[in-house]
Amino acid sequence: MNTHQLRRPTAEDAALIHDLVSACDLAVLGRVDTPIEDVADELVEPEFDLDSDGWIAEDAGGRAVGWAWACRKADSDNVDVEVLVRPGTEGLSAGLWALVLGRAKEIATELGHAAATVDIGIYRDDEAKRAEAAGYGFEPGTSFHRMRIDFAGPVTAPDPLPGVTLRTGEDEAVRRQAHHIHQEGFADHFGFVKNDYDAWHARRQAQSGNDWSQVIVASVDGEPAAMIQSTNAFVPDEDCGYVGTLSTLPAHRGRGLGRHLLLESFARDAARGRKGTILHVDSNNTTPALGLYTSAGMRPIMVIDVWRRRI
Repeated sequence: MNTHQLRRPTAEDAALIHDLVSACDLAVLGRVDTPIEDVADELVEPEFDLDSDGWIAEDAGGRAVGWAWACRKADSDNVDVEVLVRPGTEGLSAGLWALVLGRAKEIATELGHAAATVDIGIYRDDEAKRAEAAGYGFEPGTSFHRMRIDFAGPVTAPDPLPGVTLRTGEDEAVRRQAHHIHQEGFADHFGFVKNDYDAWHARRQAQSGNDWSQVIVASVDGEPAAMIQSTNAFVPDEDCGYVGTLSTLPAHRGRGLGRHLLLESFARDAARGRKGTILHVDSNNTTPALGLYTSAGMRPIMVIDVWRRRI
């Protein structure tokens, strides 16, 4: 009979957890999709409490065989969770699910909510985990397509748009503009929770791939109107740039600002020597973003479904 020892994670556990995550990726995708930097970032996420929100299960030899966590999203009732069990490990999954669902409800209660809206992201190819989530009362909420474009050589930047100026995020004033555009532009999107500037800034500052010079704000006749935030999140494993956020204020939509910033990002990624650019897009986006990305030459390479349960 398998025996497993549960303990809380520490910031030094990234390599231990990554070994488990890699085994799970390989079993589902046939390759490792998660770089160790992503795991390290999870452990220092400002809204994640190492002492109460996560669990590592180890076997008798000290190898991680389970990794589970629940993480709040600002002061909302929305809680993200994850449950990973090393392939071939028996008698562990149900206990980890119980822990994260219980903690999700506790988080919501601590924040003054009567119930929790719990989300978990699952690779479309992971049929077993999708069935498991359904068994715990989760239902499909939305789907995120991972999009990619590859560069055969230098990429020409788009022609300037009349009246449009671009500024980058080394300047705090620009970062504050980017935050405002992000918050207003994403207000109606699935799973979006508003954050004040300090929380937004702290979360991005804690990410290893963050680079404020890759935040660009487009202003129309001096008025901030659209923003793009690219990072180095996919550099370690794919040598690609990554567009984490592309947002346009509602009053400025339909003017080609999003496309302009996207093409500008492609050109800058190519100039950095990247092989391509990657992003994720919600297939149920309130704006026609998927069409924008395909028309710009990007192609879907993976689908990650978000499953949701109210508890």
